[in-house]
Formats: sequence, C-alpha cells, structure tokens
Amino acid sequence: MDPVFLGELLSLLMFFAIIGVLMLGFPVAFSLAGTSVIFAGIGYLLGVFDPSNFNSLASRYVGVMLNEVLVAVPLFIFMGMMLERSGIAEKLLITMGRMFGTMRGGLGLSVIVVGALLAASTGIVGATVVTMGLLSLPAMLRAGYDPRLAGGVICASGTLGQIIPPSTVLIFMGDMLSGINAQVQMQKGNFAPTPVSVGDLFAGAFIPGLLLIALYMAWMLYKAAFSPQSCPALVVTEQEKKDLWKDILFSLVPPLMLIFAVLGSILGGIATPTESASVGAVGAIILAAFRRRLSLKSLRQTMLATANITTMIFVILLGASVFSLVFRMMGGDELVAEFLHNLPGGKMGAILFVMLLMFLLGFILDTFEIIFIILPITAPVLLMMDVNPIWLGVMVAVNLQTSFLTPPFGFSLFYLRGVAPGSVSTRMIYEGALPFVVLQIIAISILVVFPGLVTWLPALIFGR
Repeated sequence: MDPVFLGELLSLLMFFAIIGVLMLGFPVAFSLAGTSVIFAGIGYLLGVFDPSNFNSLASRYVGVMLNEVLVAVPLFIFMGMMLERSGIAEKLLITMGRMFGTMRGGLGLSVIVVGALLAASTGIVGATVVTMGLLSLPAMLRAGYDPRLAGGVICASGTLGQIIPPSTVLIFMGDMLSGINAQVQMQKGNFAPTPVSVGDLFAGAFIPGLLLIALYMAWMLYKAAFSPQSCPALVVTEQEKKDLWKDILFSLVPPLMLIFAVLGSILGGIATPTESASVGAVGAIILAAFRRRLSLKSLRQTMLATANITTMIFVILLGASVFSLVFRMMGGDELVAEFLHNLPGGKMGAILFVMLLMFLLGFILDTFEIIFIILPITAPVLLMMDVNPIWLGVMVAVNLQTSFLTPPFGFSLFYLRGVAPGSVSTRMIYEGALPFVVLQIIAISILVVFPGLVTWLPALIFGR
C-alpha cells in the first residue's frame, strides 16, 4: 500500500478515534496525547511515522510556558474569580436590576448588560452562566418572568464570555493565528508579513460583541412590547429608589472603571494584554478590599480556582500538541488541504465546512479542545486561501458561542440546568434558548456579508 495514502488514512482514523474516546468521557488531555501516541506506534510499525519527531515536543512545551502573551490567561481568570467571589458581581446585578427593573423587560435588559460585563471580566462561559443562573434566575422568577424567557436570556448572556474581550479563548486563538499566519505568509513568499496579535482579535471582536448585545436587547424589548406578561416590571420600594444613587456610585461605577481601564488600555495600544491583565487582577483585589470582602481565605479560594482552571486549559493544550504533531507528520494536514480545496464553492465552501464541523463538535467538546484540535489543522489551509485571520478568529468564537447555546447539547444549557430550580424544566430552558440561537445565526450572517464589522476597528487602531 502507498505509504502516503496509509499515513493519511491513519491520521483520519486517529481523528475519529479521539472524538470517540472523548465521547466516552475520558479525560481530554490524556485522551488526546494517549490516542495520538498509540497511533504513532502503529504508524511506526507500518513505516509511516518516525518517533524522532517527538523530539520537538520538549521545545514546544517550553515555548508555551515561556510565552508572555499566555500569561494573561491566569491573570484574567483571577480577575473574574475575584470579582465573583467578593460579591461584586452580585451587587452589580442587583444595582442594574433596580435601575432598569421598573420598566417591562427591564430586569431582562439588566441581565444582558451584567452578562456582558461579567463576560468582560471572566472570559469563561461556564463561570458566567452559573453565576448568572444563581444570581438572576431566582430574581426573574420572583418578578413573574416566563421561565423560558428567563432561561434563554441567562444562557445567551452567559455565552458572551466567548466573544467579548478579554476572552481567554481569543487570547489562545490570537497566539495560534499569529504563528500560523506567519508560516502561511512565508510559504507565499511574503517574508515580512503583517503580524496578527491578541490585541487585533480583541479589537475585531468588539463590534460583533456589541452587535450580539444589541440583538439580545432588541428581542427583550420586542417581548416587553408584544408579550408584556412574560417580562413584567420589577417592584422597587421607595427606600431602594433613594439608595439607588449610592449603589450606582459604589457598586456599579468601580467595576465599570476597572473593565474599561483593562479593555481601553489594550484597544488604545497603551498596554499589552498581559500588562492589562495584571492591572485587572490587582484592581479586582483592590475592589474586594474596598468592599471589605477580601480575606486570606477568599484569596486562597480564588487562587486555587484560578490554578485549577489554568492548569486544565494548559494541560489540554499540551495534549493537543501531541495530536497535532502526529497528525501532521503522518500527512493529515495534506489530506485536509486537498479536501478543503476540492469542496464546491471554493473559499466560502471551505469556510462553511470548517464552521459546520466546529459547530457540531461544540456539542461534545469544550471550546479549548476544539480550537486546539481543529484550528492548527484547518487554519493554515483557510489562510492560504486569503481568509483574513482576524475575521476567521472572531467567526470561530461566534460560531462556537452559537453551538454552546443550541439545544439539545449546548453546554451553556447544561450549566444553567445544573443550578436552575426544579420548577424550571429542561424543556423550558431549551425553548427559551431557541430565539437566541436564531439571533446568533442572524449575527453570523451579518458578519459574513459585512466582514468589515470585524476588520475595521483593528485596522483603525493598529493599522492592520
């Protein structure tokens, strides 16, 4: 049998084997690395894989650990965990509820705004959905909201952590696309390519994030106008009205200033994402201390949570690097390139296939697993077809956000189901999420038709 064909066949079988192993519930990082090593051994016995290729893994791991850009990941996670555990996020939601709650649909609008702010502070979908579910769902049910609408708003708002900067997903994608784009441009003969940075992806995701928020809020206003019984006004006492300005001053303004300082310094080119993340982490500690919610116990809990989440992400990254190495060295990248080039529709056909693949994998795999596995395989081919790397990264983030919101397998629906009371059935959560899935599809369509919504701001700020 032709060694080239045999290697490509093994790489394809390895891909499906890994998906099957992950569906069985085995730990992701070990499934990626272990299955890849098994197939590497089979490839060695069949003469299509050289074990000396593993020698490059050590330098790859050291490079990941020394990558200054990725230092921003634990810092942003720490910032979000500190804001959550210090009660700042809870107070933020209560204050916003009092500001907008006196109008029909006002509490829903406040949930969307707070969801966006939490997304800008945590950057983690699961943490945002769970926090919003614990804090806002009981309040919305007590106010008489339709459980379907309440569940849909919370799930959709929670997934904004996928796209709104400083998303940890965008940090990893920015770092990966930077290296992939440089390699592709060198293959094209461009030895001085325009760099792609995490800041570019943050800037590119800013307008799409605002677009999604606007669509969510438009749906809430529509429900308030045509189905007022589903989202009644919140009853606010006179004392709460009198105390509102104090809540705004002490509970709303400080975290807003912190978030704007972090994002503004990145988008303004004043600081790198890593430098801004350190400011955000220190700022969160100061806010917690100001509210007298900072103690050695809370600090220890926050640090442990940050370490657990960060370790999980980086271990998956290291396991995925084994898969990428074995897949490429057995010819899998050439198989993918040939397949995508031969799809009907040319560049757009290839983009649609990759997006559909990621969307479907979003039902069974986490964000980081998908981008660590799929992006190194497909991005080089798409960038070779002259797809804008910034647009590609943002589209992947919005696409996976849609996947995590889509019944019956969307992860955010499972997160909310885990903290929702028994009176809110799984069917209600699914039905409530469907309108927001439609809104997500509308947003994706807009970004496809008007790619400048993604590329305009990075070009304006960074001159890309």
